[in-house]
Amino acid sequence: MEGYRMTMRILYFATIRDLAGVREETVSLPEGSRVNDLKSHLGREHPELIKAFDSAIFAVNREFAFDDHPLEEGDEVAIFPPVSGGSGDHPTILRITREPLDMNVLLKEIITPTAGAACVLTGIVQVHSERDEPLETAHRSYGTYAPMAEEQMEQVAQEIRERWASVEGVALVQHLGEVQPGAPTVMVVCTAAHRDAGVFEAVRYGLDRIEQIVPIFEKKIDTE
Repeated sequence: MEGYRMTMRILYFATIRDLAGVREETVSLPEGSRVNDLKSHLGREHPELIKAFDSAIFAVNREFAFDDHPLEEGDEVAIFPPVSGGSGDHPTILRITREPLDMNVLLKEIITPTAGAACVLTGIVQVHSERDEPLETAHRSYGTYAPMAEEQMEQVAQEIRERWASVEGVALVQHLGEVQPGAPTVMVVCTAAHRDAGVFEAVRYGLDRIEQIVPIFEKKIDTE
């Protein structure tokens, strides 16, 4: 007798959807399956996806999930490619990552030969916060629903370019997972030929808009 099987909803986005040939589907896997088992199953059903899975991002119930993430009955699994784009002269970097944010690495990616100015604005986890009484922050944890977040980040980048046509490079990077006090949670970088080309205003606008429309979920853990 076959063991219990779990049914889950699979959502495909962007180029992953093109490769799968469907917008969404329902699949059934044995109880105890993990994301890696789902990849194997989908690879057999859609061989075109196998190579794409090397860089594809998985989200289970609107949270990023890695290969060993357990799956359950009724899960919603979203699969989408990493976001990055723009031309060589006007690069655009849109990234949601669990890796620590490194300003120097990001600047190397975004600066072009014509750039004479780069402005970086970052949000960081406060070591101390004040509400009714001062509290020390142990860490903050950030999550998101990636497909929606990526679409909104792309909108923010487009708005920046519409308002400041002289801006060359735009980078919007959000850290997910646990972030320790003093570490950056988000970075906005804009480059241009000159410092008076709007880069200061553009990064402020970009960070404000990320806070307004990008679905980033924050949980602060205070020390006792």
